[in-house]
Amino acid sequence: MTDDKGTDDPTAAGWTLVEDDGFIATVGPLYVRDGIYAFRADRKHANLIGVVHGGMLMSFADRAMGVTAMGAADGANCVTIQLEMKFLEAGRMGNWISAQSFVVKRTGSMVFMRGEVRDGERLVATADGVWKILRRRAE
Repeated sequence: MTDDKGTDDPTAAGWTLVEDDGFIATVGPLYVRDGIYAFRADRKHANLIGVVHGGMLMSFADRAMGVTAMGAADGANCVTIQLEMKFLEAGRMGNWISAQSFVVKRTGSMVFMRGEVRDGERLVATADGVWKILRRRAE
């Protein structure tokens, strides 16, 4: 995620910082551009053997896929009801990790999703999940 001048400033390369003072603030910073999310793997993301922790990859995929699900639900709030990850390779410290989400199907009450997590060009994990579309109570 470098800009045209070769600097390592994600905002100069068109990425937007994800503003969140909840859980994502703890594991971030995360960036988004054109529906793709990204973060630089830092020491706080490491597991015991020094690669990106699977829990971080799951949290990251959950966020990217959840926002995509809400878009598919016309902006309605959605909650994760199922998320399955398959870990294929390790995410390496210092690298930019990205996540892209795809809507498989939307029904009246659910969004079925697929996601890919990459370390550069390498596919490190895939995800499948279901998000429940929340309905507001009549006032």
